[in-house]
Formats: sequence, C-alpha cells, structure tokens
Amino acid sequence: MVCSCENGKETDFSLLDNIIEENRDNEGILINVLHKAQTHYGALTPQIQKRISEGLNIPLSEVYGTITFYHFFTMVPKGKYVVKICTGTACYVRGANKLVEQFSEKLGIEVGGTTDDGLFSLETVRCVGACSLAPVVTVNDEDIFKRVSAKEIDDIIAKYK
Repeated sequence: MVCSCENGKETDFSLLDNIIEENRDNEGILINVLHKAQTHYGALTPQIQKRISEGLNIPLSEVYGTITFYHFFTMVPKGKYVVKICTGTACYVRGANKLVEQFSEKLGIEVGGTTDDGLFSLETVRCVGACSLAPVVTVNDEDIFKRVSAKEIDDIIAKYK
C-alpha cells in the first residue's frame, strides 16, 4: 500500500505492513519492528510511527516514547555517512569540542543535522571506549580515526565525498 507523505513523495508501506503482520501476535515486539522499519526506511517518520501503532494496536504515545528513549532510533533521516565525535572525558580534555565545532563548520550543519545533499550527518557520543586514542572520530561506526587533529578534518571528509 502507498501513502502520500511529506514533500509530495510517496512511501511504499508494503514491507512495513508485512513486518507488522509477521509480528502482530508476538508480545514485546515493538523494538524489533522499529529496528526493521528504520533499517528499511532510514528513519521513523510520523507516518511510519502511526502505521506501526495502528498495525500493532498499541498507543502512538508508546511508539513515540520508545523511539525517543533509545538513542539508536531516529525520526530524521541520517546521511549516508554518520560522523560521530566522542565527547567522553578523555576525548573532551584532548579537544573534542573543538573538533565538533570544526566539523560542524566544514559540513555546514549543527550536531544532529544532515547535509542538504544527504551525504553527511554529524553526531556526538559520550564514549566509544578508545580513551587511549583520544580524541576519536568514527564514520558509520566502522571507520575509526584516532588522535584526530583539526588538520585531519578535511582529509576525513574528503575520504567520503
């Protein structure tokens, strides 16, 4: 089934409907359905939240509350490359906040934002568990850049353009 959504774009909800149908009778399945929906659609938009709420017969407030409680869910589509800057104590004392400012300036977005071309999103995280390598920047939770300095920011961005 197709639903007319934001920006005049249409979204095909057939996969979401199948996910809901397969899990309708499973207790406590909301998080699994949300994960699958986000993986397929990129974000849990209000339309998707409403569809899940109706399909699983649970209050929309519960769907929304779950999404906003867990950091791994997003209601806004993220860029192809998600740049995360660790702001944990070790990274912070070694200049992580300056890196946040500089990445923000170079990408032209605030933390939590996505570039207009959909290529980059910028986020901060409390700790990536690599304190001896501080400050740390990750891209898509796969590529890890250690002891990052301001001089390296352009090279990191260029690697993904």
